[in-house]
Amino acid sequence: MSCSIFLLFLALFVSILEQSVSVSNGSQREILRAISGQDGEKPDFAVELNATNFDSVLKETPAPYAIVEFFAHWCPACRNYKPQYEKVARLFNGANASHPGIILMTRVDCALTINSNLCDKFSVKYYPMLLWGPPKKFVGWDPKQENSEILTIERGRTADILLGWINKQLGSSYGFDDEKYENEHLQRNFSDPGQIAKAIYDVEEATSTAFGIILDQRMIKSKTRASLIKFLQLLVAHHPSKRCRKGSADILVDFDNLCPSEILLAKNEADSCSKKGTLGNYQICGEEVPRGYWMYCRGSKNDTRGFSCGLWVLLHSLSVRVEDGESDLAFRTTCDFIYNFFVCEECRQHFHGMCSSVSSPFKKARDFSLWLWSAHNQVNERLMKDEESPGTGDPEFPKVTWPPKQLCPSCYLNPRKTSDENSKIDWNENEVFKFLVSYYGKELVNLYKDKELQAGGGTEKTVNEELVASTNAVVVPLGAALAIAVASCAFGALACFWRSQQKNRKYKHLHSLKNI
Repeated sequence: MSCSIFLLFLALFVSILEQSVSVSNGSQREILRAISGQDGEKPDFAVELNATNFDSVLKETPAPYAIVEFFAHWCPACRNYKPQYEKVARLFNGANASHPGIILMTRVDCALTINSNLCDKFSVKYYPMLLWGPPKKFVGWDPKQENSEILTIERGRTADILLGWINKQLGSSYGFDDEKYENEHLQRNFSDPGQIAKAIYDVEEATSTAFGIILDQRMIKSKTRASLIKFLQLLVAHHPSKRCRKGSADILVDFDNLCPSEILLAKNEADSCSKKGTLGNYQICGEEVPRGYWMYCRGSKNDTRGFSCGLWVLLHSLSVRVEDGESDLAFRTTCDFIYNFFVCEECRQHFHGMCSSVSSPFKKARDFSLWLWSAHNQVNERLMKDEESPGTGDPEFPKVTWPPKQLCPSCYLNPRKTSDENSKIDWNENEVFKFLVSYYGKELVNLYKDKELQAGGGTEKTVNEELVASTNAVVVPLGAALAIAVASCAFGALACFWRSQQKNRKYKHLHSLKNI
């Protein structure tokens, strides 16, 4: 009898413990359930927030807009509304989102004690209550603030009404039949050059990812330090993203202090030159990057495209922005960077072989741009053969000779040749160069009016200001002030002088304050 009572109390204790864990770690369980797909439940697309992660999630999201649903799990109307809200959230959240990176859709359970103060802060008086606004405006929000950018969605009780409200707010035409954003229409409709506009986000993502890999793998050594400095100079001068140019410049100016050559000569590697050091606190493309997802370079499988695609777009975008006098230095800088910092051994050796085959220096920017284009096609041709037998390629995005005829018919001197004769294509290189300059130059940065990327209002202005690139760099490069041809030692001296001037200004300012 006593044994039975003990077992009964034990079962009751375990049950209470499980319920406690489910309440305190609700969001973790939702995430795990979405990943594993267990329990036969459909994954939630709306992100569960609570008082502990509300500010951090909304502050770090790259989405220009957010919707927060305040609800109570005991509320019957909330339970009935959840499928409606999820139907809309599926379009914007999750791995299979049709329009990722536009709106972050979230929910907060006000019935949980941990969220009481949070719900009071937003004056939640009924359930469900939906608020709309720029994510960062939710952080530190003051309910007494006038002209707030946070709006209440008064009428959003069905999925159709809510999506209609969103479309009216953004001037968009999203629909529930929109397919997963996989760029499959780029393969089917090569004539749509607007797709490259989305690649600006992937160029930022690739830049940040590459910098993170360098720090994580402790790849800055005495033999590779100069190579990284030269590549940073190239990014400062010609990166298509303003925030990446600024971030690269910040790192470059402080690089002698962050990663002194003396330490590397003594130790060959040092914590100060890795993620553990101060260098790890620098965000090369700003605090919002990396975002953790790809747009133009998004593959149909998790292990295809992504970083390698983004890196290629970055290199092409740099190649069309350099001037004639910079072309050979840019070429050698690119080759050295890939050789020293690309972690795929076979890939970097193959790229190094193509670099080594160049016997004479480039004199024209056109030469460098066309060489990189040809090298990219050679890589694609090799990978087509390597991936054919094991079937490791992306079925939705097979490797192709670039550019295809549909996108640049004038690039082909003999457009009647079939795709099986790619190796024998007669190219009109003048037309190819024009295409590259337009595609990876102007079109890469000029199409932010695309309805899927348009943020509207103040956010649109911010996005355009942050992403506006050196579209005229082919004529007048923005890097002229930081001439890439300057040797690393000269740049170090310039940086040193800059820092000393800043210190002098600071000391003069402090001295003037003392006299007040």
